[in-house]
Amino acid sequence: MKEKKTVNIEIGQNIKRCREAAGLTQESFAELVGLGVKHISAIECGAVGVSIPTLMRTCKVLSVSSDDVLFGRPDAAELGERTHEIQLMTSRLSRLPANEFEAIKELLDKALEAMAIAKGNI
Repeated sequence: MKEKKTVNIEIGQNIKRCREAAGLTQESFAELVGLGVKHISAIECGAVGVSIPTLMRTCKVLSVSSDDVLFGRPDAAELGERTHEIQLMTSRLSRLPANEFEAIKELLDKALEAMAIAKGNI
């Protein structure tokens, strides 16, 4: 039996969460995106990946962004707290001299790249 890829499992769970939030059954969702119910089930459990055309139809049908499907959506409490923290950081960064801002930007870029490499995303 072929092992499921982590990325397919995560995207499948995100699609299921978005579908359920839209109040759709697998049957009605399958009809709207033009796929069979078994294929939708296979996507949601991570047994198969999602093609770009299917991703596009999914986003249109569910009225969600591709980021919501690909990366998930933080819960409301986390999003509110994160938004506040981002606003504070933005305020502090906007007051830095250009050379210090560039240094911080370079550090952040390197940190994000290292995190992506550690997760195996690069």
